[in-house]
Amino acid sequence: MADYSRLNYFNGLNALRFFAAYLVVLHHAEQIRMKYGLFHLKELSLFNNGSVAVTFFFALSGFLISYLLLRESESTGTVAVRKFYMRRILRIWPLYYLLVLVGALLLPALLSYIRHSYEMPYRFGDVIAYFVLFAPFMVNIRFGHHLLEPLWSIGVEEVFYIFWAPLWKFFRRNIRWIIAGIFIVRILLMTGAALYEWPDTVEQLIAMLQFEAMAMGGLAAYWLYHRKAPVENSWMFSRSFQWVALTYIAAQLGAVRFLSSVWIGFEWLFQTPVISSSLMIMAFTWLIVNMAVNKNSVLKLDHPVFESLGDISYGIYMYHMLVIFAVILFFQKFLAGLSPVLSTLVFYLLITSGTLVVASLSRHLFENKFLQLKTRFRK
Repeated sequence: MADYSRLNYFNGLNALRFFAAYLVVLHHAEQIRMKYGLFHLKELSLFNNGSVAVTFFFALSGFLISYLLLRESESTGTVAVRKFYMRRILRIWPLYYLLVLVGALLLPALLSYIRHSYEMPYRFGDVIAYFVLFAPFMVNIRFGHHLLEPLWSIGVEEVFYIFWAPLWKFFRRNIRWIIAGIFIVRILLMTGAALYEWPDTVEQLIAMLQFEAMAMGGLAAYWLYHRKAPVENSWMFSRSFQWVALTYIAAQLGAVRFLSSVWIGFEWLFQTPVISSSLMIMAFTWLIVNMAVNKNSVLKLDHPVFESLGDISYGIYMYHMLVIFAVILFFQKFLAGLSPVLSTLVFYLLITSGTLVVASLSRHLFENKFLQLKTRFRK
């Protein structure tokens, strides 16, 4: 017998959170190097996993939040929705709105003052309503790439959690059917977008609003919470299946373009819109559970360094675009004069160390002041 309903900590998830954040860093780093005419690695699959990493974040967030809601509803008989909202506000909003202030108002003013050639794709008045109302994904859709581009996923999560906590409060006995309904609706929308020519804005919204990833994470939390047998007794968490699943995830992240030329099943597994995205979400959800509770996991990432990096992963995700832009601003000519290998090494040394320093300072000097207040809104 096993009791997964009393867990206070999940091993290895902080490490996964950091690696996902760094995949986003890699994605945008190569995108910006290419934009500024520097040597880049954009053609390699490993450096094109920003959206894949965000999908993982959605699944992880759904798993963790839903598990906490399960514990609260089982122990108290209800869900304190107001306290749930306050915890989300204290965790997400301070850094989110700080980045909006810096990236949409202060930085454009500074660039204009120093007469830098970079042009923001929007004016502050064009986007402030989207940012304030947690619809930054609309900024991406309307204005394309910009310095606050990563904020779109924060908006998607906040929109999802507006209704997620009330659903757990009033319909927790039917939550499995609700999760299934979310997934079915999402599949129908993706199928429609794949088969018919819908307006670009609609198709982009469907691609961004990945509610089914968070719902699948919630379903995994529900399954784990109520499971009595150890997960390692299930075939899905046997060593042989682990190698199959991990190989699929590795192929998704690093070898997709290579596989497209050597394997006949590539297109069906990796490029069929509905099938591929559903498989990826299920694989990520499996990875989360396997890492969190499988005592026989072949992947071990429970290390203090990874724990520390995972603690600042929110800051890494939020600040990295500004750090990359600063590196390009000050070192573009220097990097252009180096060999491709040396340029890449110096570039990643600068953006990685810069992002880690900024994220760490933000966590300890800014974010923690708000996180300490969360204790007032525990269940």
